[in-house]
Amino acid sequence: MISYIGVGSNQQDPTKQAQQAIEAISALTGVELIKQSALYCSAPMGPQDQPDYINAVVAIETQLSAEALLDALQAIELNQGRVRKDNRWGPRTLDLDIILFDNQEINNERLVIPHYGMHEREFVLYPLFEISPNLILPNGTHLSHLITLCDKNGLTIVSEVNHCS
Repeated sequence: MISYIGVGSNQQDPTKQAQQAIEAISALTGVELIKQSALYCSAPMGPQDQPDYINAVVAIETQLSAEALLDALQAIELNQGRVRKDNRWGPRTLDLDIILFDNQEINNERLVIPHYGMHEREFVLYPLFEISPNLILPNGTHLSHLITLCDKNGLTIVSEVNHCS
């Protein structure tokens, strides 16, 4: 099954955190990395008194169930210093989200797939579009349509010249 994973960090060298997370995802048993987007710099959601985020999206092929993949991703977060707090949109060393899992729609106490906020989050939509421009969501919506409705809000690709703060 093809799954798309959102990667985000704004603490403890976010670029390195994102790169290490992508390496850890690709090293998971039952997972093959298919594509990864560039790294993007985005403004934080929620409280603005925190550093900008580094974001990316990876496409994987997996034999894992959605729940087993979630467990593996949460183990990577924990291994890279993630501490879960009550502050939902606060700073974090690493945030790994299952954006899409094959063409499935899942809604239970642990998982909501497609990811509940993906439709309005530029730091998800633009990297996802970069690696899968012809993607159609489980509800039949074309990703290319969602891109036309989503402002970039200052989202930029990270490069040697343009570092995220």
